[in-house]
Amino acid sequence: MSGEEVLIGEGWKFKRTAKAWGPCQLSELPRDIAERAQEVGVRPDMNDRSGAYFQIDHSVVFSRIQKAFEGKAEIMSVRDAMKKYKWLEKFVWSIIDKEADEYTRLAANEWDNGYFIRIFENQKITLPLQACLFISTNNLDQNVHNVILAEPGSEAHIITGCTVHPNVRSGLHVGISEFFVKENAKLTFTMIHAWGEELIVRPRTGVLLEDGATFVSNYVSLKPVRSLQMFPTAYCRGDGSRAVFNSIIYGSGESKIDAGTKILLEGKKSRGEIISRSVAADRADMTARGLLIGKDKESRGHLECMGLILSEGAVIRAFPELIAEVEGTELSHEAAVGKIAEEQIFYLMSRGFSEDEARSLIVKGFMNPNILTDLPEPLKMEIEKMIELTMKKKL
Repeated sequence: MSGEEVLIGEGWKFKRTAKAWGPCQLSELPRDIAERAQEVGVRPDMNDRSGAYFQIDHSVVFSRIQKAFEGKAEIMSVRDAMKKYKWLEKFVWSIIDKEADEYTRLAANEWDNGYFIRIFENQKITLPLQACLFISTNNLDQNVHNVILAEPGSEAHIITGCTVHPNVRSGLHVGISEFFVKENAKLTFTMIHAWGEELIVRPRTGVLLEDGATFVSNYVSLKPVRSLQMFPTAYCRGDGSRAVFNSIIYGSGESKIDAGTKILLEGKKSRGEIISRSVAADRADMTARGLLIGKDKESRGHLECMGLILSEGAVIRAFPELIAEVEGTELSHEAAVGKIAEEQIFYLMSRGFSEDEARSLIVKGFMNPNILTDLPEPLKMEIEKMIELTMKKKL
């Protein structure tokens, strides 16, 4: 292979070269890019946002904190952050092993930047920070490495939208994200994916929680994707630390999705919770995984894994797994996969709804964004609209 191409996975070939984008204001983004960004919760007008990072292909086009939040948080590319802070080197690749698989190795060897977000000690960021990782070049390989540091006593919500230009049909996105949630800090991270039908997506995420730290992850994916594979891992090392992962995933078309979460409850009285809703339509092939490992005798964890099948050609596999390594840890799980119950449809039809309307109501109720935690009301409404639009197209 030439240095301008990569060959990976099942013989997939992607290009490494892309147009270089210069810095610009988010309000100056081309209209088609701005509109796609809005679809994944990113506000180009910066309203109700405290700061933003925007990367198109391999180029960082915007990174800034709003004036009112200067001195409370910072946001910049990881390359710039590593030049500014020598100490950052010890954080990068400290949770995730760069030799873990072929995608982590690719991200280490062909690194295309990514964002560094730092919330300063004891600072509460009242408006969400936002980041967008955008692919505008067809069949491009984009490898990003993000580092997020929530210092002791801090609190913030980060919204990340990952998407592609409407003309992009294929490509590879490898996203390495390492989160460090320090003592008594709270970090909420909401990620919305809207990829293309031929996109290969490989997020690799590690979260390290110290004493009293809380990490909340909300994940939403409603668009078809060729292949999505992810298994974020949270290490609740600190006493009283807590990790929560909520996800709503709608698989359609020929999507192949293997998504799950792993939480290690290592600290005294640490807590973990995994809630997932998977919906498979058309010929989607979905695997929902969950793994809780209790290593402290007073740790507690719960895993809830629900799947709904909407067509004969779709498949959902659920793998809830609990491992208790010490006496006293309490872990539980609930899992169910099936199709829409006919009696539910008949009941709604008896109330005057058509069969399609009845199915749509049931699926929307199943994908209720109320399972997502700590969402700002405007973002919750945006996600409800996304779900509504998805249902209109599919049912």
